[in-house]
Amino acid sequence: MPHVLQNVVFPLDRDPDLLPLYADPETWSVIDEKPVRVSNRAQLGNILGRHRARIVSGRRVSLGTYFNAFPASYWQHWTSVRQVRLTVRTTGPATILVYRSNGSGVRQRVDTREVTGEATTAFDLELTQYSDGGWIWFDVVAEDNQAVLEGAQWTTEQEPARAGKASLGITTYNKPDYCVETLQALAASPGALEFVDRIFLVDQGTQLVSEQDGYGEVAEKLGDTLQVIRQPNLGGSGGFARAMHETLQRPESDFVQLLDDDVRLEPESLRRSIVFGQYATKPILVGGHMFDLLDRPKLHGWAEVVDESPFMWRNLYQEEMPHDFGASNLRQSTLLHMRMDADYNGWWMCLIPLDAIRQVGLSLPAFIKWDDAEFCLRAGEAGFPTVSMPGVALWHISWVNKDDSIDWQAYFHARNRIVAGLLHSNAPRGGRLIRHSRRVDLKHLMMMQYYPVELRARALRDVLSGPGHMVPKLAKAMPEARALAAEYPETTVHRDPSAVLHSRRGRQVFKRSRRHEYDSPRGLRLIRFTFVTLIAHWLHKPNPANVEQPEVEFGKDDAHWWRVPAFDSALVSAADGSGKNIYTRDRRKYRRMLRESLRLHRELRRRWPELQKQYRQALPDLVSPASWRRIFEEKA
Repeated sequence: MPHVLQNVVFPLDRDPDLLPLYADPETWSVIDEKPVRVSNRAQLGNILGRHRARIVSGRRVSLGTYFNAFPASYWQHWTSVRQVRLTVRTTGPATILVYRSNGSGVRQRVDTREVTGEATTAFDLELTQYSDGGWIWFDVVAEDNQAVLEGAQWTTEQEPARAGKASLGITTYNKPDYCVETLQALAASPGALEFVDRIFLVDQGTQLVSEQDGYGEVAEKLGDTLQVIRQPNLGGSGGFARAMHETLQRPESDFVQLLDDDVRLEPESLRRSIVFGQYATKPILVGGHMFDLLDRPKLHGWAEVVDESPFMWRNLYQEEMPHDFGASNLRQSTLLHMRMDADYNGWWMCLIPLDAIRQVGLSLPAFIKWDDAEFCLRAGEAGFPTVSMPGVALWHISWVNKDDSIDWQAYFHARNRIVAGLLHSNAPRGGRLIRHSRRVDLKHLMMMQYYPVELRARALRDVLSGPGHMVPKLAKAMPEARALAAEYPETTVHRDPSAVLHSRRGRQVFKRSRRHEYDSPRGLRLIRFTFVTLIAHWLHKPNPANVEQPEVEFGKDDAHWWRVPAFDSALVSAADGSGKNIYTRDRRKYRRMLRESLRLHRELRRRWPELQKQYRQALPDLVSPASWRRIFEEKA
């Protein structure tokens, strides 16, 4: 009996922006080595259903797209499958052309068939030439009369290495509408639910999913498959740890599939990730890509890594990301044909084999930030690599309109990065991590952002206190951080329409460049700028007029650390555009915080080997099922 590895699907939503991810009826050319769309013939009216599409006479439609091409290189590298069959069902006269690519994106035609009437056409394909990368896909051409693609599948006769299902873990905090939409998408996708054992919806909020419109109906459809768990807000790490813990009790589950709450799911992706995990030669973590929910053809990253010396996450080929499939299709995007290996995948969508959890433990009690990266690094060290799988993705609320490095989350950014470095960095004394952390403080201080600096100092003091602080701080660190904001006026976003704020000297506008960081001082100029600015802030007393009223105004994209420090105060647009923050020079805070930052980073460097030993010795207990069980029982 053939096993379906991948179904050809079309979008659930009637959204024309989604079409480039599923089907490509467009004509492209290349100008100055850049793909250019010559004509756009995409019409939602030609999408006839979840698996059916019309090919208008005289048109050619390519399925060499993100969701419908077959990622041959990943299947060859991570599984023992070497033969797949592409089966295409059509109605009407058509020509079916099968193509492949290599890791350099070079396209080659594999086979061509002409069909008429109601036809089922099979192509047997080998996965033996895709070590460096490459996809397989097909195009359908209609000549004098229209044709209909009735469906297509990629299958294998080979049995999977493991047959267990996955339990889903959805962690939510006051996003009940998104959660109900996700549950509805799952309930409407029996092909995906076939691979699901339980859905654990861990509700940590005050706006309960169970009270959201539509919940009762979808809960009835899902029946015993859905289990809602209420617990206090323990952050993403606490919610996902609960899902891991519950899944460990399920004998029919071989995996736990973690999903964020503020997402829109492509159910076929869920199915694909579980099937890929079942076929993997050895247990692996299967991560999903993240598209922008507000700009839906835009992909944020292909694979993410943690750089060893600064111990900081980033996208592979960061300069090429995000990638807009509305501007450059898959077939013409050479980079996307390369197989890329990841260090970790975000927990907006990540399939984890229970074998890995049994061996390395559950999530670190970190609340948020770095819990996903730390777990994947820990699993990788134990022999469970992470694969960010093409064709497996969802849409997530973008970070474009957020700046969580200057709100209460600054504490977790700082603490959890350093803790993860102590646990996993092999660079002497963390390499450049401490220097980079100190530099972040200096930038905030020069920007007159004193609140995140205070939070980062708290984070360093907690790290220096040893690993014993992490469990007691799990539920307390976030409310404490948010309460501290009341002491820092710059955290207030001014939105009152009856009191519009103005600056004394007006808005500062700068010439746009492709990448703002290219404008920043570098090399000797950077050293001189930093030294002069730090001394000036230490010595300079702000003009009282600039304290009473902001001196200048900046748009968010112009308010960079090498521009704002030239002024005593600045009115800066909030990241989401909802209002403005006022940043004002405070010489007393600046001096105190600068001294404290330098002292804490100096102590962290001195004590790094000692702290590294403490945290690594404490890790097995921090992430053990027994430790998490005690947390859940105490917080119940």
